[in-house]
Amino acid sequence: MFFLEQGCLRGYYNLDGKEITHWFGFENDFITSFHSFITHQPAVESIQLMEAGTLWAISKEALTGLYDRHHEIERLVRIVYEKYYIRLEERYVNAQFKTATERYEELLQQSPHIIERVPLGYIASYLGISQETLSRIRARL
Repeated sequence: MFFLEQGCLRGYYNLDGKEITHWFGFENDFITSFHSFITHQPAVESIQLMEAGTLWAISKEALTGLYDRHHEIERLVRIVYEKYYIRLEERYVNAQFKTATERYEELLQQSPHIIERVPLGYIASYLGISQETLSRIRARL
């Protein structure tokens, strides 16, 4: 697990040679491939640092040791997991029930810093649309 002190990164999957952006991380985020971290299985997602950054790392074993000695660390990690779950559920609901325009508008309202720091191609992938569709949406707004 990593703590991103400074920088910007993304988590993405490779599907038939195409990169599908799943999430973005920014300052003060905890970063990992949660499935891999929890199950000790190889990750199916990749994580890419998109700008210079500072990351702090801890292994699962070291973190478990901290749980045993400092129960407040266990609470902190539970909160990290809860936030991750909420983000995952929001992504699912958005993909199922909102239009591309609504997803982009929500991104602008909730996370305008993403537009300033992330290339449009990654944003389009994150929204589940082509870069051309994103350009048309941006032109209309």
